[in-house]
Amino acid sequence: MKIQLLLSLAALLLAAGCAHQPSSVRDNAQLTPDTAITRDLLALPAPKGRIAVAVYGIRDQTGQYKPAPDSSFSTAVTQGASSMLIRALQDSGWFIPVERENLQNLLTERKIVRALEMPPPAGTPPVQVPPLLGASVLIEGGIVAFESNVRTGGVGARFLGIGLSTQYRVDQVTVNLRTVDIRGGQILQSVSTTKTIYSYELHPSVFKFVNVKDLAEFEAGTTRNEPTQLCVSEAIEAAVTHLVAQGIQAGNWTLQNDADRANPVLRRYLEQAPARRAATGAATVTNTGSTAGAPVVARDAGADGLVAAVIAGSAS
Repeated sequence: MKIQLLLSLAALLLAAGCAHQPSSVRDNAQLTPDTAITRDLLALPAPKGRIAVAVYGIRDQTGQYKPAPDSSFSTAVTQGASSMLIRALQDSGWFIPVERENLQNLLTERKIVRALEMPPPAGTPPVQVPPLLGASVLIEGGIVAFESNVRTGGVGARFLGIGLSTQYRVDQVTVNLRTVDIRGGQILQSVSTTKTIYSYELHPSVFKFVNVKDLAEFEAGTTRNEPTQLCVSEAIEAAVTHLVAQGIQAGNWTLQNDADRANPVLRRYLEQAPARRAATGAATVTNTGSTAGAPVVARDAGADGLVAAVIAGSAS
């Protein structure tokens, strides 16, 4: 009887191990999966002209670190928000990000290129390194909040030694982005987006006496944690989409075809954009650092006192 019981338990544990074994113990590297917000970015209508934008750094302003037993130097959120923002700006099709975070490296390479240029043949004009593209808009901001255990809970039941329990936890990350006019320093748009991070655990168990002296016990479990960096990336993509929508609504930049306001993706974000008060005063912004064919943002005061922006040219 005991031998039969041991064989049954061994078979049960083997079956459980096979059931919880990953489908593949090795997987090749792949592109980061797109989210629903990424698809919204790619579905935005085309602008009249893309805007040169500078990003100097999107910092982690939460001051949060992972709880013990993790290292006290391990932060709760990713430190690569700047890279995520640049990717989101490119995916939107509305902006031309220019390198500013590691500008010194770029300047060093340009100096090396000039130093390695061979003297041109007689009568041939010297090779000139093209000037750097100046930005029309500056994007600032950061990861401003990370709240853990916003909601926690669970439920469990057991009958005749057979039970099942679940637990869940909800965290929350908040990102703030703002666009700044480089001429007057005026903040054009400011957006805060929040993304929840879900984690849950499923825990079945069996605890049963098969006879007076023999006890059978079985436990299993599975846990699912939403990757924090993907949630931060999604919050940043949502903020960029809202910046585009609010800029269109406020007249800071324009669509290539005004009929594209009926685009379902853009209309959904325009409906979420809050009503803005009319700006006072007139301003004119010209991107003096632009080369031929690069976008220029020209701002002019409309008849109703609102500051309108027209994007001239195209860098596509």
